[in-house]
Amino acid sequence: MAHGFTQNRQCWGPLAEDLARHHEVLLVDCPGHGESGHDDSSLWEAAELLLDVGETATYLGYSMGGRMALHAALAAPSSVSRLILIGATAGIDDEAERAQRRERDAELAEGLIRGGLPAFLDNWLSLPLFAGLTEQVACRDQRLLNRTEGLAASLRNCGTGAQESLWDRLGELTMPLLVVAGSDDHKFTEIGHRIVTGANNAHVEMAVPTGTHAIHLEQPALVAQTVRDFVARTGGPI
Repeated sequence: MAHGFTQNRQCWGPLAEDLARHHEVLLVDCPGHGESGHDDSSLWEAAELLLDVGETATYLGYSMGGRMALHAALAAPSSVSRLILIGATAGIDDEAERAQRRERDAELAEGLIRGGLPAFLDNWLSLPLFAGLTEQVACRDQRLLNRTEGLAASLRNCGTGAQESLWDRLGELTMPLLVVAGSDDHKFTEIGHRIVTGANNAHVEMAVPTGTHAIHLEQPALVAQTVRDFVARTGGPI
């Protein structure tokens, strides 16, 4: 399981505990987060790091972690028995828009260094994307365990602006694919439908529970059941 930006392996909440009741669950700190180090890793390098520890398994990633898991599935499809993406994207098509996003990510990184992590998290968690998160489930205390320099490096090296467009490679995905997006997260619901259409493999599904971007924290029991049902339908161990 690969977490989102500003999180770490402690930020899965009840979802990880729920899945661990029936499956072996491996939680990782993504590059630049938690205790991982590897601050300067690109998304492809992050994918290799995931594969090094996960080996052959089902890969579940949220947001940034979903983009890393997608890279892993394209880099080593034989190692990814299933791919589960929550609020993830295959990138920005237009190079000019991608360049603008890189600039914004760089500005965010500079602001993070200047203002410090607590102020950055206050702003980050106030974004509309996270409107459905209560203080209880936002895991702010766990996010504060991250390093400012690591998060800044992650923005520069693994932000959406740094990601090459993978839309034209989705047809390479042959493993069962589950895409999850919150119904109130209109941007990523649209992106999710596009991923499903682009993958076009033998077993691809999409689930749209009620909620916003961090749907796995808002509705952990529902997302866990969605994952379990998907695993059961596609057969074999997780």
